[in-house]
Order: sequence, then C-alpha cells, then structure tokens
Amino acid sequence: MKTLEQILAQKLLKIRAIKLQPANPFTWASGWQSPIYCDNRKTLSYPVIRNFIKLELARNIVENYDDATTIAGVATGAIAQGAMVAEELHLPFVYVRATPKDHGLENLIEGDLKPGTKVVVIEDLISTGGSSLKAVEAIRNVGCHVVGMVAIFTYGFPIAAEKFKEAKVKLTTLCNYDTVLDEALRTDYIDESEIKTLQEWRKDPANWNTK
Repeated sequence: MKTLEQILAQKLLKIRAIKLQPANPFTWASGWQSPIYCDNRKTLSYPVIRNFIKLELARNIVENYDDATTIAGVATGAIAQGAMVAEELHLPFVYVRATPKDHGLENLIEGDLKPGTKVVVIEDLISTGGSSLKAVEAIRNVGCHVVGMVAIFTYGFPIAAEKFKEAKVKLTTLCNYDTVLDEALRTDYIDESEIKTLQEWRKDPANWNTK
C-alpha cells in the first residue's frame, strides 16, 4: 500500500506542479540554481487533486493540532488552501502578508485575529523556512499562540529544520523531497544517473551552482 507521501508525490509530478531538471536547472528568486521547481498553486486548477490536498491538510490538523481555533494561510501561495481547510474544519480564517499593506489600514494580518487565539499556519512550501517563520512571528506579535504549521511540501533543508527548532514551531508536511525523488525514479521521470546530482543539491543549495 502506498503512503500519503508517495500518493501526493505522484500527483504533483503528474501535473508538473513539481518539475525536475538536473541538466537544465531553474533560477530561484533568491538567485539559487536549482534542479527542482515546485509550484503548488498549480494544484488549484485540478479539482480532484485540490480536494485531496484540502482533506489531507484538514486531517493532519485534526490529528496533530486538535486544539487549534483558527487557520492562518501564508500569502500568497497558501491563501487558497488555507481558506479551503478552514471551511472544511468550520474554523475562522486569516492570512499573513509578507509585508504590511502600503495603504488603508496597513494590515500585516488580514482577517479578525483576537489575542489568545490558537492558530495553525498553512504553508504551501517549506524551503529555508524564513518566510514561513516570519508569518509565525507576526501571529505571535499580536498575542496569539501558534500551535503548529502544516505544509504541502518540504525540500527538507537542514537549515529549515534548525530554524523551526529554534522558533519552537512544530512542522508537519504532506510530502517531501526524498519521496518525490523516489517516485520520479520509479516512474522513469528521472534516471539513476541523475539521483546523485539531485541529492548533492539538497546538501548545499546556496552554493550548488558553483560546483
């Protein structure tokens, strides 16, 4: 029987929400060269996959963070998923901007978030963890308690694990980099000769383009 991670990896690869190109790497906004690109927003165009992810995120929250009273999405990638999960669980929803709005009320958090609220943060993707944890900080700064974070996918960078540990944030994810590589190899999306390159990138992504 396939695990949830394997099932989701297959779905993400099938619709090319995750692309693997070791021989023709992508350039991230950070300037990093990368053999993988993940765009989970693409899942919103596929109702069956969109619903699958919504239900699995909701199940994860029920199993791991059953004391949560509000769902928060990280803008912009997790706004839609977060809202759908909040609807599924019949909980209030807010979302956290990367920076405060530059007009009007200049909100950083959109929605009604009262001090003392127990919040689960929804994220679409965990890379270094920086932007995700800024959202956590914003929620804590208004007097709320972040009980944990649930993400669709993680690259599994050691630096991210360290940052989440330092911030004392529990993170659970539906799928991960290792499972995607295994599934890509099993389905001939990549071949054995490309695995080493993909594994080496994950060890030191910031400097991988200089090797």
